[in-house]
Amino acid sequence: MQAESVATQEAGSGTALIIRAAAFAAHKHRNQRRKDADASPYINHPLALARVLSEEGGVADPVTLCAALLHDTVEDTDTTLDELSREFGRAVSGIVAEVTDDKALPKAERKRLQVEHAPHLSRGAALVKLADKICNLRDVASAPPADWPLERRQEYFDWAKCVVDGLRGASPRLESAFDAAYLMRPAA
Repeated sequence: MQAESVATQEAGSGTALIIRAAAFAAHKHRNQRRKDADASPYINHPLALARVLSEEGGVADPVTLCAALLHDTVEDTDTTLDELSREFGRAVSGIVAEVTDDKALPKAERKRLQVEHAPHLSRGAALVKLADKICNLRDVASAPPADWPLERRQEYFDWAKCVVDGLRGASPRLESAFDAAYLMRPAA
């Protein structure tokens, strides 16, 4: 609790911090779309993570919720970790750093590193990673990327399970939500 208080004081009150993070993420992702057939607004994804953490995971920590809202800004926009640190504090930017893939690496290497690094993530990063995988499985099951054949969707489910297996113990509630989402794995 003390670390949460220091981090929250560092960047502002919890509710204000979360609202600022949502607005920041909406601005940074404003021209991006998801890969589903409807090309849904990208901001729906980080908002879904924050909702899953709060409602399904019982997470109330503003630092973790902010990191969920901001989790793709460094990876997918021109945002830097220094910018996030200035705007939202070191605790938030630290979690975002832990869950950010290095886009300079080949995709297969990034995926391998997610599996390898999962057991070593901080609690906040593990929660964000769990929520991300839950939301992604739900999206791939209900509104998959338009160009993903069945085999690619199945492979994504199986890879996500490998990542989450390395996160086991972080949150039984979120792990249960992931396991339920995994049951939606597309069948041949």
